[in-house]
Amino acid sequence: MSAPEDEPLASHLSFADLDIDERVLRALADVGYETPSPIQAATIPALMAGRHVVGLAQTGTGKTAAFAVPILSRIDLDDKAQKAPQALILAPTRELALQVSEAISKYAHYLPGLHVLPIYGGQSYGVQLSGLRRGAHVVVGTPGRVIDHLEKKTLDLTRLRFLVLDEADEMLQMGFQEDVEKILSDTPADKQVALFSATMPPQIRRISKRYLTDAAEITVKTKTVTAANTRQRYLQVANAQKMDALTRILEVEQFEAMIVFVRTKQATEDLAERLRARGFSAAAINGDLVQAQRERTIAQLKSGAFDILVATDVAARGLDVERISHVLNYDIPTDTESYIHRIGRTGRAGRTGEALLFMTHRERHLLSSIERATRQPLTEMTLPSVEDVNTTRVAKFADSITASLASPQLPLFRGLIDDYAREHDVPVADVAAALAVLSQDDQSFLLAPEPPVVKRKNEFSSAADRAGDRDRDRDRDRPTVRVAGQRRAKSDVRLATYRIRVGKRHKVQPGSIVGAIANEGGLSRQDFGHIDIRIDHSLVELPADLPPRTLDALSRTRISGQLIELTREDGAERPSRVKKPRHKP
Repeated sequence: MSAPEDEPLASHLSFADLDIDERVLRALADVGYETPSPIQAATIPALMAGRHVVGLAQTGTGKTAAFAVPILSRIDLDDKAQKAPQALILAPTRELALQVSEAISKYAHYLPGLHVLPIYGGQSYGVQLSGLRRGAHVVVGTPGRVIDHLEKKTLDLTRLRFLVLDEADEMLQMGFQEDVEKILSDTPADKQVALFSATMPPQIRRISKRYLTDAAEITVKTKTVTAANTRQRYLQVANAQKMDALTRILEVEQFEAMIVFVRTKQATEDLAERLRARGFSAAAINGDLVQAQRERTIAQLKSGAFDILVATDVAARGLDVERISHVLNYDIPTDTESYIHRIGRTGRAGRTGEALLFMTHRERHLLSSIERATRQPLTEMTLPSVEDVNTTRVAKFADSITASLASPQLPLFRGLIDDYAREHDVPVADVAAALAVLSQDDQSFLLAPEPPVVKRKNEFSSAADRAGDRDRDRDRDRPTVRVAGQRRAKSDVRLATYRIRVGKRHKVQPGSIVGAIANEGGLSRQDFGHIDIRIDHSLVELPADLPPRTLDALSRTRISGQLIELTREDGAERPSRVKKPRHKP
């Protein structure tokens, strides 16, 4: 079945029509979900009926709720002694695994005793082992870490009832095909499988035919996934300069209320506090807030008690406040679905909205992914200058004087100032200026001029040259493959050559090497230098000073089902592995 954009299946349905658990319905209402999206309307009934499902849809269409709601509605919470998971969701990256885990926890708010556990590379085994021992009804994990736990016999999937492959095409592109198929074949044959993918490459088609019997194939066609009345802009800015850039935008941009999105719960508190210290009315919202606090904070935002809400993705899901004119992505999301959900908080119900995005030099590839997924280009914006900020401050100062002239207390203060001026023989204008200085609380009213930019000899000046420079910058962000005679690229990070035991024989590609090592080792894609793929092994340039924790994680990393067995190749001392603690299975 399919659900094209111009004939959405959800147009005449509500979640109450889909026969889902009443407790899950209450949680969906709490996060602001009213009517199911097309993928939800088509998928939930099929999964509730026990059918396998293949869902083809772009990110941002509501896939998480599409599979989570039926699982939560059918999960067995009565068997208190059962600690083995009943549901396993596989995600390609730890960021997506965390996002899915947090979303499911929100939907399960009224299901007492239900436990959701994320397991992924880069996180301490101790936390994951403790969670598995306590028992988790739903496990959300990356394929490599799930395989690792299965081999250690710390993850028991013999009682598994539901298996979801989220972003399946992305998992295969990252080299997880053999891991995924191993997990599929090693789990109970009678499990229910849901596979979600943006595309249907031959490998996905083959997996669905082999492991999913009589699957309902659901396709949601979309033209664009972001509101047409939301203007989307981005600013390239270094991490260290983000706070200054945000301050300038807040001063110059005309907004009624704004949501500023960051990645972590701690960052919401930190950034809100820094904004308040600079004189802005800001508050934080994150997953740690109890429902009563969340409702109180949202009510204050609606009433205008403050104007800036600093939030995480999941905490802002379902939030619909008419005052929100702007959404600012302080931290660029690592997956496009998060971006789409974020900017969906503005430009709602026919209103116009503004979506701003901060992007560092090394995050250009994420911007490209967002533009591909939304099918809409983002316009580069210019950072407001010192002159722009100062002009705005002067105008606001004049406006505040005009507003104060209508105050009923004006006669009282006029008399006090006249008395002071006569007694001290000071012009009234000087007294008014002194009061203005007093109101600044020792802060400078105007920004200092920016230091002049020193041009280098080879600095590009024309628009064409600047565009070429941006292209070269974008190329530098991508890992490169060494060919015969090619020299190593320069890098700010000291790189060393490492050997991994996968090569052309294992049909690996540079993307699968980067994806697996970055995901399991907690590295960024810009940490990679040249990749030289040979017959039975590959040489990969990585930071020379990899920490023990990363080395330990990479010692268990697999690509195409093969342990990579990372070792230093450049003659330096081989990296020592961290001793693994003994755990009882």
